[in-house]
This record gives sequence, C-alpha cells and structure tokens, in this order.
Amino acid sequence: MEKDVIIALDFENSNETITFLEKFDESLFVKVGMELFYKEGPDVISRIQDKGHKVFLDLKLHDIPTTVYRSMKNIAKLKIDMVTIHTSGGIEMMNCALMGLNESGIKRPLCVGVTILTSISETVLKEELLITEPISETVLHYAHNAKMSGLDGVVCSPLESSIIHSHLGKDFYTITPGIRLENNEHNDQVRVTTPKIARALGSDYIVVGRTITNAKNPLEAYQSVKNQFMIEGE
Repeated sequence: MEKDVIIALDFENSNETITFLEKFDESLFVKVGMELFYKEGPDVISRIQDKGHKVFLDLKLHDIPTTVYRSMKNIAKLKIDMVTIHTSGGIEMMNCALMGLNESGIKRPLCVGVTILTSISETVLKEELLITEPISETVLHYAHNAKMSGLDGVVCSPLESSIIHSHLGKDFYTITPGIRLENNEHNDQVRVTTPKIARALGSDYIVVGRTITNAKNPLEAYQSVKNQFMIEGE
C-alpha cells in the first residue's frame, strides 16, 4: 500500500500558491480545497499540474445524487488524482458520484469519502448533531457504507485508521488530516496526531497544511514531516 504526504494549499489565490510551490524542486501531492478553488476555479488546477504536481481536489460534495453525479462528470475532466465527497450523503449519492466519474471517459481519480471532520469532538457529535454513538463507531459505519458504494477509501482522523483497516482491509485507503509536529499548535483541529503516530496507526496518506505552509522554511518542514511518516524509504 503506497503512502504519501499531501500538502494542503490553503492560500488565497493562484499567485501565492505557485510562489509557494516554486520553493520545491520535486513533484508533490497537493490538496486544493474550497477556498482556493472557489476563488480561482479550474485554472489553478491546470497551473499546479503544469508544474508536475498531483492534485487532491477536496470539495467534499454533499447534495442530492443527481447533482453529485453531474458535478463529478465535470470534475473528472480536470484529470485530478483524488476527490472527496461526504459519506453522510448516503450510499445512493456515493454510487452516483462514482457513476459520474466513470462516465466521463477519462481515467477516474481516487474517490474518497469524508467521515467525521477532525474538528468535531464527541461533545459536538452528541449535543449538536444528535449522534449518540462514539466517533470511532460512527466513522467505521460511514467507512463501511463508503466501501459498499465502491469508494477507494475515506478521510478520517489518524486515530480511526487502525479500526478501519482492521474491519475493511488494508486496500481501503485512509487519508488523514489533523497532522501536527510535536511543537505545533492544534488550531481548529481536535483529533490530531504526529506524522510518526499516524504511520503507526496505519494512515495511508496524511494531509498537512499550516505545519508546512506557515513554516519559516517550508521545504525543511516538509522533509521533517516526510521523514517521520515515510520510514524505511516508503
């Protein structure tokens, strides 16, 4: 099972994004989220790809099945490498997402389902969302639905990677945000770990943003994260 570090490009515009990427002399796997994509549109994807980088488009689609189906047909044309939908949209919606990607006529990206955001605590889950099951059981249930729907994996906290792999197999990807180096602040994340712990827990991909992008030396921070996560040269 491959492992990789995905850098979250949470910048305000394309120029800031490209300026940041010019600090690196290797091909990266990067995440483009809603903030950047809604500001710049598909052009930012093309500019990043022209630099030789792989793109994880994190739009977290969550709508009625037909809308998600049609949206995914358009997203597939961007020739990205990974895309997200919300597992809470249900099995039919996830099925339609894959149908849209597959009908585009282009090799489809990995499609992964967001389970419970790493900013959500047990208290929020119970008191605000009225979900009484523990986070780990809720995440596993959502992940099971995602696998039944044919998705390639899920986005979850590193803390849930182990239970997902033990129940759903090693070939079902876990993409895990909420990664911090030991001396970093948690900011708006609640369920967090270090890169080394994420690897031990079974994360396949870790998504790292401010730890790298806000660092005085982003290249050095990236290498530190990568060295902790990619043990034995994997």
